[in-house]
Amino acid sequence: MKKYIFSRVVQGILTVFFIATATFFAMHLVPGDPLMDAKAMTPEIRANLEAKYGLDQPVLVQYSTFMKNMLLGDFGISFTQKNRSVNDIISEHFPVSAVLGVLAILYAALGGILWGALTAKYRNKWPDHVIMVLVILGISVPNFVVAAVSQWATVNLNELAGTSILPVAGWGEFSNMILPAMALGLSTMAYLTRLMRNSMLDVGNSDYIRTAKAKGLKASRIFVQHELRNSVLPLITILGPAIAAITTGGFVVEKIFAIPGLGRYFVQAVQQLDYTVIMGLTVFYGAFLVFMVIAVDVIYGLIDPRIRLAK
Repeated sequence: MKKYIFSRVVQGILTVFFIATATFFAMHLVPGDPLMDAKAMTPEIRANLEAKYGLDQPVLVQYSTFMKNMLLGDFGISFTQKNRSVNDIISEHFPVSAVLGVLAILYAALGGILWGALTAKYRNKWPDHVIMVLVILGISVPNFVVAAVSQWATVNLNELAGTSILPVAGWGEFSNMILPAMALGLSTMAYLTRLMRNSMLDVGNSDYIRTAKAKGLKASRIFVQHELRNSVLPLITILGPAIAAITTGGFVVEKIFAIPGLGRYFVQAVQQLDYTVIMGLTVFYGAFLVFMVIAVDVIYGLIDPRIRLAK
């Protein structure tokens, strides 16, 4: 198991290295001037700004500096936000995105298990057909469209009720988290529902299920202790990437619901060509995704030793 964990960690480190390298050179290939919005741009001021941010150095020197600083956990200073480092932006606003992501993944996981089990239980009956149509819609419709439609529907519902049943923007109260969490987790819930349905159908045709039925066990006990319990295991393999995808995929949703997470700063950085913020957040989220994948692989390796790559 130690060799397996070590190999996965090494692969993860190499993956983060390639993410950082690709991000750095991709940003330097993007046309534009990161200092174009600076005021009173005299040659002297521009030279001072370029020296401050290291833009007067050759690209390979900038790359070497970037990688050294990244290894030390320093992503640099924002070009557009005065005297504010990328590390400060991450430490202050990632917890908001993380809370939203956790709520969205809980909603997606619980809903996916429930609806997937129902579709398998009522296979080829009307509940199965209705839920699977909704699953296709959930997978097909982007989360920002769901967010906008849910806001519009909630505004009309509040007007009909004559009171604010749910807020449509802002952050701080649990009620503010409900709509964005649902909008963000809907597509993942739809995918988990489909996966859970297939897993339930496979488990239902297993020999040990037929043996349990032959022994005369109650149908409810077979469903809960054997079918449902064993069908959930395959979902573990995608929970890590799903958590990371939901947490990092909420940029536009955060913008729509005016949530002070990292999404706002990433969108602003792209609009303003803020190199350090874009590269820092991309590498941070890439490393977070890799970490979650490794964590899920290790957990699954503990649960099912057959998937281990090394003895």
